[in-house]
Amino acid sequence: MPSDKDFLPQRGNFRSLKVFAVAECIFDITYIFTERFLRAGDRTIDQMRQAARSGKQNIAEGSQDGSTSREIEIKLTNVAKASLQELLLDYEDYLRVRDLHLWDKNSEKAIQTRRVCRNNSDSRFYREAAKTRTAETLANIAIILIHQADVMLHGLIERQKADFLREGGIKEQMTRARLAHRSKQ
Repeated sequence: MPSDKDFLPQRGNFRSLKVFAVAECIFDITYIFTERFLRAGDRTIDQMRQAARSGKQNIAEGSQDGSTSREIEIKLTNVAKASLQELLLDYEDYLRVRDLHLWDKNSEKAIQTRRVCRNNSDSRFYREAAKTRTAETLANIAIILIHQADVMLHGLIERQKADFLREGGIKEQMTRARLAHRSKQ
């Protein structure tokens, strides 16, 4: 049973989350992609960068806010998931309207890229790769990373929901802590 002083656990170690590292890679790829392959003044540049940024930033903010509000933590994690889905559509649109190929998930390229992405969440690796890859390849790499982040975010939301059901929200935790403190006196 938690002590009467454990009702406000410090959370927010978002940098230790693999999904945060992947979201950072997605942001970096998106920044370079929009710089290399979209024309200055294209509104899509800001849209894609903001969606990528929102994915990353909301993971961090949700993690930080989890100390005082499980509800906000879950909501912000879901906002991150939704932002990355918006970005996914932008990459798919880019490929479609330019008659470029969206790799079939069972293609050798996709399988090999999924394997590399699954084992690499270092943003420096992707920043270097982004400098030399074609638009089609870079968009497909981003799409694969977004799908992987989506799966991780789904799992994170499920864990956050389970934590809420097990531990309750801050008010419940504070009440339990207060009652535990009173019972000691």
